[in-house]
Amino acid sequence: MNLPSRAEIEAELKWRAEHKIESFYPSTGQLRRELYTKHLEFFAAGATKNERLFMAANRVGKTEGVGAYETALHLTGRYPDWWQGRRFSRPISAWAAGQTSKTTRDIIQLALLGQGPRYGTGMIPADALIGTTPKAGIPEAVEAIYVKHVSGGRSEIMLKSYDQQVESFYGTKKDLIWLDEEAIQAIYVECLTRTLSTVPGEPNGIILFTFTPLWGMTEIVSQFQSAEPDSQKFTVTATWDDAPHLTPETRAQLYSEIPAYQRDARTKGIPQLGSGAIYQVADDDILVEPFEIPEHWPRAYGLDVGWNKTAAIWGAKDDESGILYLYSEHYMGKMEPVHHTEAIKSRGAWIPGVIDPASRGRSQKDGTQLIQLYKQAGLRLDAAMNAVEAGIYECDQMMQAGKLKAFSTLKNWYQELRVYRRDTDGKVVKERDHLMDAMRYLVMSGMDQAKAKPKEPKIVTEYRYPNQDKLAWLQ
Repeated sequence: MNLPSRAEIEAELKWRAEHKIESFYPSTGQLRRELYTKHLEFFAAGATKNERLFMAANRVGKTEGVGAYETALHLTGRYPDWWQGRRFSRPISAWAAGQTSKTTRDIIQLALLGQGPRYGTGMIPADALIGTTPKAGIPEAVEAIYVKHVSGGRSEIMLKSYDQQVESFYGTKKDLIWLDEEAIQAIYVECLTRTLSTVPGEPNGIILFTFTPLWGMTEIVSQFQSAEPDSQKFTVTATWDDAPHLTPETRAQLYSEIPAYQRDARTKGIPQLGSGAIYQVADDDILVEPFEIPEHWPRAYGLDVGWNKTAAIWGAKDDESGILYLYSEHYMGKMEPVHHTEAIKSRGAWIPGVIDPASRGRSQKDGTQLIQLYKQAGLRLDAAMNAVEAGIYECDQMMQAGKLKAFSTLKNWYQELRVYRRDTDGKVVKERDHLMDAMRYLVMSGMDQAKAKPKEPKIVTEYRYPNQDKLAWLQ
């Protein structure tokens, strides 16, 4: 058996370095592509979906193994045989953008080109690179990359950043826009505009989103997660369990270094607000699977009223453990009180509730009148204590102590929890907080009035005399 020469080994290593993309998603081995089910699902969805979000934990390969990988395929036209996603048979015009010019250079540019100044060890094969244009003002950064397409033409991709403001995203139609890290809504809308086709019969371009949701349940995340099945929006959530390249040892080390309130976002790709969050508690510490509430547990609800949104949250307390379980929610907007009343009574007309004494009215008097209106409709309702900071503190202490849990089915409550935050001045942001307010009312006032489900009286359908059967036999 002839061993390869030094020159042959060096040539092989050079080819591998300059064709990094070939090492991703092999058919065999410990990191074979069949193990990367979430990644493949995301790629395949491109055949029918124009807007895709890969919302993933840290270190699962969202930037290099998803964003850079697919972008390089479209730029070159060199699709693997197993590829089921979107294909371009011609050169494309693309954008890729990150948070700042420096992070775009250090993350996106590095993933596509490799380490400079001699490029060609990134996802774009060296033999497909035609050239680059340097970016003014940022050392070693490039503004444009030119790539040879298999059809014989030239693809190009411009590298941008969100700190250049929305005006920098004006321009002509793009076939592909890759946004690595979450953008503000205005930039996202502008990117959507750039991918819309103006030629009859020509398909729209595609948008790839790849990020870890550290900003929480933002407008963009909410839009993707609430999208209908027939929408052009598509979301894949990937956790550490979806990344075979992460060893148990690596996971353990990373986990120990992550703050508790960020663990769901960084390990599971679940939206988490970060340092501005009011309730910094992990999902595993607060969410429970639904169960049947025992009839002897006292129950109550908190109600927050407004025209745009009226919300109520029901709680039941296990007196033995001292745990308050949030088990049901009402979340409806732009409806008259009668509709809310019927929905609330359907949970149990016997359950007492508490409401903000102002009740979103112009004055205390307006609130009092609204309370009377709901009472007249049949609700057992009283005014709640509305001490915001004291209520937040009490709820937070209960969560941290494991005394406040919520059913995992409370989707609206959960979404509000993850965007409930303070601004840079420390003030509570009054947006999408109706169920958060209702929870405060329940904790501060509602449970003092909580009642157990009353026992239904037994109905006697026929009176039987003692020994009636015996007497009938004697006769």
